[in-house]
Amino acid sequence: MIAKHNNRLSTAKLREAFFLALYKKVFPNVARYISRMGGSLDEAQDIFQDTLVIYYEKLTSTQNEVILNEGAYLLGIAKKLWFQRHQAITKNQPLNDFDIEVVADEQPATGKILHYLETAGMKCMELLKAYYYDRLPADNVAKLFGYSGTHSATVAKYKCMEKVRETIKQKSLKYADFIE
Repeated sequence: MIAKHNNRLSTAKLREAFFLALYKKVFPNVARYISRMGGSLDEAQDIFQDTLVIYYEKLTSTQNEVILNEGAYLLGIAKKLWFQRHQAITKNQPLNDFDIEVVADEQPATGKILHYLETAGMKCMELLKAYYYDRLPADNVAKLFGYSGTHSATVAKYKCMEKVRETIKQKSLKYADFIE
C-alpha cells in the first residue's frame, strides 16, 4: 500500500491531486465530527490540514505500515488532534467560568489580532496571509517563499500557527479579548 502511495506522491502535481482527492473524500466527515463536537469550520480545516501533514509524513517514512482504509485512518487522526486541542483548551477552566452571552454585532479587533500575529514574526505573518487571506495553494506558497516543496511550506505554516497559539496561551487570552 505504501509503495502505491509513493508513486502517487513522486511529483508535486501528483501530490496535489492525491491530497485534493483525500480532501474531497474525507474532509466532509472530519468537518461533521468537529461540528458535532462544538468546533467551527475554521477549526475543522486547521485540524484536517494537520491531519494531512501527519499522514504525509507517515506515507513518506521508511516504515511499511499497511493502511487499509484511508478515510477511517485520517478521521482517526483528526479525532485525536481535536481531542488534544479541546483538552488543552478546557484543561484548567471550571464550568462556571464560561460566559455564554452572545452579541450579534461583535466585530473582531483587527489591531489586537495583528499584534499577536506579529509576535510570530513578519515571515510567519506573510506566510499565514498567503495561506488564509490570499488562499494560495501550498505549492504556490512553497515557490513564493522559497521552500523545497509543499510539505515544507505546510510545516512552516503549522509552526507559525503554533507560535501564535503559544503566545495566546501564555497570555491566557480568550475569545472576548479579540472583540471590540
